[in-house]
Parts: sequence; C-alpha cells; structure tokens
Amino acid sequence: MRKAKIIGFLTSAAIGVGFMAASAAAQSDEGARCEAVTGARFDASNVTTLYHEADAKAGLPAYCEVTGTLHPASGSSIGVVYRLPMNWNGKLLGIGGGGWAGNVTLQAAAEGLKAHYATAQTDGGHPGTQPWDLEWNTNPEAVTDFAYRAINRTTIAGKELIKAYYGRAHQRAYFQGCSTGGRMALMEAQRFPTDYDGIIAGAPVYSLQVQTSAVLRNNGFAKPGAGFNEAQLKLVNDSVLKACDAKDGLADGLITQPRACSWKPSVLACKPGQSGDSCLSKAQVTTLDTMYAGVRAPDGSWAQLPLSKGGEAGWGMFISAAGGGTTANTGGGLPGLTHLVFGDRQIDYAKLDPNKDVPEARRSAFAKAYEATNPDLSGFFAHGGKLILWHGESDPGPSPVGTLDYAKAVAKGDAKGAAANLRTYLLAGVGHCRGGPGADIVDMLGALDKWVDKGHAPTTLVATRTDGAKTRPLCVWPQVAHYKGKGDANDPASYSCVTGAKE
Repeated sequence: MRKAKIIGFLTSAAIGVGFMAASAAAQSDEGARCEAVTGARFDASNVTTLYHEADAKAGLPAYCEVTGTLHPASGSSIGVVYRLPMNWNGKLLGIGGGGWAGNVTLQAAAEGLKAHYATAQTDGGHPGTQPWDLEWNTNPEAVTDFAYRAINRTTIAGKELIKAYYGRAHQRAYFQGCSTGGRMALMEAQRFPTDYDGIIAGAPVYSLQVQTSAVLRNNGFAKPGAGFNEAQLKLVNDSVLKACDAKDGLADGLITQPRACSWKPSVLACKPGQSGDSCLSKAQVTTLDTMYAGVRAPDGSWAQLPLSKGGEAGWGMFISAAGGGTTANTGGGLPGLTHLVFGDRQIDYAKLDPNKDVPEARRSAFAKAYEATNPDLSGFFAHGGKLILWHGESDPGPSPVGTLDYAKAVAKGDAKGAAANLRTYLLAGVGHCRGGPGADIVDMLGALDKWVDKGHAPTTLVATRTDGAKTRPLCVWPQVAHYKGKGDANDPASYSCVTGAKE
C-alpha cells in the first residue's frame, strides 16, 4: 500500500514537473514569437516588442506588447500599441482616448486583456497624455489623424498584425470608448462602418457643442453676483434631491429622470432681509435657470447644453461655478483651437457669443472633420453592427441631453435599424464616465459580446460601485428603473422598468 502511495506521489510529481516544463516551454515559444514581430507585418516603423508573463495578482494573462508608428500620409505619425494575449479569444478590442489625446496605457487595456481580447490602442496621432494639450494642432495631418484617421488606421493595422501573429484572422472586432473615446466610437460607426462588429460609446464628446457649452457655462457663473460657493451648491443639491429624489419610488440620493424634475431655483430665492448661504440672489437664480435649460443657437441647435438637476455637487470637475471664469480644462480646450475654428479673427472667450461665434465654429473645416454628428448608421447596421450608447446623468462635461439627441436622430432616420441595433442607457447620479453618487460599473463589453456573438440583445443591465454601496438595474431608454416599494434596494429584482416621462 505504501509503495503504491509513493508511486502515485512520484507520478503526480512527474506530471507537475512535466506541466511546468511544458508551460515554461510554451512561454519560451511565445516570447520568441513576440520578439519575431516586425513592422513588415502591419506596415509600421519604430517597432518594439516586449513579452509579459502572466500576472495572477492583476488577473492578466501572458501577452506580447507591440509598439510602433503608422504613417498613412506624409506628416502623419500615429503611435500604436497592441497587446496580444496567450489563449486569445479570437476577438479584437479597439480602445478610445480622452480629452485631446489618445490612450495607450495598460490600465485602459486591462479589462479586455483579462478576457483575452487582443487590444488595439493609439495616441491619436500625437504623443503625450495631457488631455488639454493642443500644441499638435498646427500640423494639418495631426489634426486629420486625431479627428478620424488614427482610429481607423490603428484598426486596419491591428487586424493585419493579429492575422500574422496568430496565424488566423479575428472572428469579431469591438470598440469601446468614453468621452473622446465615445466620439471616436461614433466616428468609427459613421465613417468606417465595417471596421467593427460592435461599438460602445460612453459620454461621447461628439461635437464642439461640448466645448462651447464649457465656455458659456463658465461665463454664466462669472456674471456679477452669479457665482456659487460650495455651501450654496450643496443648498441647491439638497433642495433638488428633496423635491425629486423619491420620484422613482426610492429616496437614495439619485434622480432617475432629472429633466422630469419640476424643481425651480426660485424656491431658494432670498426674501427681503435674507442673504448668505441659506438662499440665492436673483443673479444666481437666473444663472441656474439657464444652466438647466441650456442655450440655443439661431438654428435651434445647442450652443450650451443643459446640466442635469441633482448633479450640482459634481459640477466643479469641469465648471468654475464660483465665478472665476476659467477651469483647468480652459473651456474644454476651445481657446487652443482658435485658429482652426475662427481663423485669424480674435475671440474674447469671456464674451463668446452663442448667436454668432458658436455657429461659426461649427461651420469650420475642423468641425466638419472632427464632429461625429451624422445620424445615418445604415452602413454600420447593414454590416450587422451593434451600438451601445450610455451616459451618466450627472455628467458636468458632455451633457446626457446630447447623447439622447443623437439616439433620437438615429431612430428618426431609421426606426427599424435603431430598434434592432441600438441600445441607450442613462446612469442615474453618475458623473463623467465614472464617479458621482450613482452606480458606475457596468459590464458593457460582456453585454455587447453576447449581443454580437450570440444574438442576445441587451435588456436590463446591472450597475454597481467599487465600494459596493449601490447596485442598480439599468433599463433600456426610454424606460427607467422604478423601485417596487419593498425589497432590498441593492437587489435589481426590487425594481421594474417602466416608461419614463418623455424627453
């Protein structure tokens, strides 16, 4: 009996040693294959490769990192990074950038790599990760790259590299981005409809309306007596929540439909003899009315997109509500684009005119290249493409109103195509891409993959928070989640999806 145990132990040990040896050999083979990658495989220069072993703590598989530069035109220099995992799932994941930059970081690729996607990233046609750096825009080719070409060429080259590296073509291609990445996502669907089978566009900064809104909002708060200190913003936020938080059946610090909230700033107007942080001046009331309503240009389009009621506590991320007139992002970077959108005309951004300046900026050649406003997705839908649009309701940068406007425009032009291939989600209390008091973590990629690969169109999704404080269902717009009146507030089963107020 003892002899059998010893033999069994030795056999197991031998198998273990054999497995480790095989694993080491496989890693050695993968490392050699990674080192063998050259620019000839995907028409790139300055190619470097680095093999990364699996990182169990981070949940990352072993992968080959390929860095290079693409030159689709003279003067164009598109930096790309591809991460090619062992045990590849057969799919490509393109990843968008943020601000006025691309994103080639491992952090951005991690979600896809953990699921064994081959990931494709670009610097957008210029190096650097500073979101408000616009020095590159004096190069016309760099402008074209950032506007639309970089993502497309990164995708084409990535598909070529994948086929050469794995010996087979990809089965599916998805793109995921938020903010600028959301604009890139829509640009792909509009200009290059066959690049991707499925696209996720979060909080898309898809038109210069986001930048003009940033300037006009700051200018509004900078008017005499119109600025707010933190205590006054809290006063407003508390009053809004008291009036509208429970409209969805649950008082949880989140407003499910901000635009259906009938609260008026005038309820906080100072009475005779009243002042300080317990009430609002006439100028403050007027300014808030404008912030929630927005400002239209002469053609009816938005010059200043509306802000959502209930999101006041997060406005400081992009807005100088105190009345300083400037923020770290300098009005979304619009002053850095002056020569592209206004030519040689001098612009006083403190007096930006929504009736003259905003329409002029949006008629510029730059806007025509940069804006991803075309609602015609017939080519993308005909290709079988699926699009998930999403936006945080408390976003102080790009407004969820802009995303809803785009979803409505797509449906107006192609109701059947939109019904079959487009899903829109609004996340209550969530700020710009992440943050805020709402539940901001959603497996959009998993939902998209099931939709494209298995034909299971997404319905109600589940959103959580990193701290575990909230779990909420996400209904397909125009439906909204309504608490049933009983049950755990963090159990999605305690909610039903109902048709919300028209917006």
